[in-house]
Parts: sequence; structure tokens; C-alpha cells
Amino acid sequence: MTTHSELPGDAARAMEEIAAAVGSVPEAELDGIVEELLAARRIACYAPGREGLVLRGLVMRLFHAGLDAHYVGEMTCPAVGEGDLVVLSCGPGHLATVEALAGVAAQAGARLLYLTAQPHNPPAGRADRVVHITAQTMADDQASTAVLPMGSAYEIALFVLVDLITNRVRSRRSESPETLRSRHTNLE
Repeated sequence: MTTHSELPGDAARAMEEIAAAVGSVPEAELDGIVEELLAARRIACYAPGREGLVLRGLVMRLFHAGLDAHYVGEMTCPAVGEGDLVVLSCGPGHLATVEALAGVAAQAGARLLYLTAQPHNPPAGRADRVVHITAQTMADDQASTAVLPMGSAYEIALFVLVDLITNRVRSRRSESPETLRSRHTNLE
């Protein structure tokens, strides 16, 4: 297996940036996220841009794990309310759509799990749980020496983190990989 130190310059630096971002989220925080997900009646997820692609992947894996998960904006996403969880990600923080959805979640009585690299920016103050992923985003990439552009380190780390989270969900639900696979579409 190739280690970071065996990769060429930029590749090694990119892997270090991603590993640092993934490692910035403590194990206990991952367990807390799993508790939130398992306690929810239903789950609705949203993020802007490339982060949205990652959260679509989270929805897919949570569905495979047997949870009632949806992506905001899809026609099949139900209304949220008491007992539900809204998961929002906004690495750079302070985007109008994310803030508006946080307001809707709060008004409807849903819990809010907020993933961000900017935990002091709105809508963090409305969240029931804020998960700080320490990574560069577009909020702080000017004059950066990072090899990954804009918010790439955050986005890639988020992708790894959501798979680590869904592995824990599967384990907590005592479901085998075969059970998850049985819920995968056959319409491909």
C-alpha cells in the first residue's frame, strides 16, 4: 500500500490536507452524529454546490442503511417537523439558502445538524449540533498555500466522513453489507 510520503509532491500534500480535515472531527463527534441520525424519524439533507453532491451520497447510504432519508429539493422530500433531523453542510458558512433552510427547520420543530468549517457563522447559532470540520474553504482561501483549491479539502473530507458515519449507522443497526446491498437499486 502506498503511503502519503511515497506519493509525488502535490499528491502527498493533497492527501495530508484531506487527512488533517478528516482527523479534525473527533471520534466522539462522529458517534454523536450517528445518535442524531438514529434518533430521527426522518432525515432531510442539503448543501450547496459540490457539498450537495456529497450530501446526496449521504442520503443514498442512509437509505441503504434502512433510514428514512431524503434530499431537500427533490420532489419526494417530505415536510419536516417534530422528531425529524435536517442535516445542512456549508463549509464557508453564511449562505442565504442554507440559512433559510435552517430557519424552516427550526420553525417546523425539526432538529438541525450543521456541518461547517466556519462554526461561528450563521446558521450555526440555530443548530442543535454543530460539527466543525477544520479545512480550507472559499471563506479563507485567499493567499493560501494549500495545494487543493477553494473548498476541495472540506468537500473531500466531508465525503470520507459521511461514509465513516454510515458505517457506524450500519454497525449500530446490526446490518450486514449484504443487507445494505439488498436496498441498492437494480435500475442501473
